[in-house]
Amino acid sequence: MQKIGMTTTIPVEVIYAAGMIPVDLNNIFITDENPQALVEEAELAGYPRNLCAWIKGLYATALRHREINTIVAVTQGDCSNTHALMETLELAGVRVIPFAFPFDRDYDLLKLQIEKLIEALGTTWTEVCRTKERLDRVRQKVHEIDRLTWQGDKVSGWDNHLFQVCCSDFEGDPEQFAGRADAYLAGLPHKQPVKSGLRLAYIGVPPIVDDLYDYLEERGARVVFNEVQRQFTMPFAVRDIVEQYRMYTYPYGIFYRLEDISRELERRQVDGVIHYAQSFCYRQIEDLIVRQKLKYPILTLEGDKPNKLDARTRMRLDAFLDMLR
Repeated sequence: MQKIGMTTTIPVEVIYAAGMIPVDLNNIFITDENPQALVEEAELAGYPRNLCAWIKGLYATALRHREINTIVAVTQGDCSNTHALMETLELAGVRVIPFAFPFDRDYDLLKLQIEKLIEALGTTWTEVCRTKERLDRVRQKVHEIDRLTWQGDKVSGWDNHLFQVCCSDFEGDPEQFAGRADAYLAGLPHKQPVKSGLRLAYIGVPPIVDDLYDYLEERGARVVFNEVQRQFTMPFAVRDIVEQYRMYTYPYGIFYRLEDISRELERRQVDGVIHYAQSFCYRQIEDLIVRQKLKYPILTLEGDKPNKLDARTRMRLDAFLDMLR
């Protein structure tokens, strides 16, 4: 089956409906044995050092996995640097299919984009709607894992992050992924509740560092809300696939995202918020809006390249947790 790369979450139902395997390049990049080497490969190829490491990682990942010769790139609603990424990938012989989330969440424009993707991959609306029902059954299992994170106190922040972020492509096999989720859920009744005195929310793109959640739990705090990762699971009870991707908050403006964030912060009774911003990303500017609109203690973290938490960030996290206590 042909593999189709993705630069971020898109209507993945279309790829599965076309009998193809979606591959989220972000997940391959960050789980590589040496993701930093991929960033350096892109820099050696000519990518500037003062550019988001995710973009550089996606470029090198795509070139290393040449079995992925077609990539759906989001040209609106994600990173503006994706435009240049598309051009450099086309130069390397990769077929690139553009996909745009309309800034104003216009229903007709979004439907047109999905129709163009359906046509490009050679499937039908009927197959796409049937596939949505198939994937929604898998998503429901991850929704339950999320609920048990903040209600049952049985799921760690990292496990919550991992299952949700994998819903961008279901690891290329929805049924196998569902089996892994079932096995995880079956083991939860036998686990001791996760002890933590502080309940935190994590908002912003998934972190490029991989030890944040463990570090927080070692210090008596736990993430009970992963904003963008939760959005990857499409936590909406709607049958219309166009409406589903209209409700999906990540590609749209910060004020629409903040509506969802505010509801979940109150529902999950969090004590504080960690706002993660990737270095050299325009979303760093949105931090000033987040701080004015959210009436919670907020710590803004900035990540650059794939690595562990540095000493300065650990000290800032320690001070934040002490302040919350």
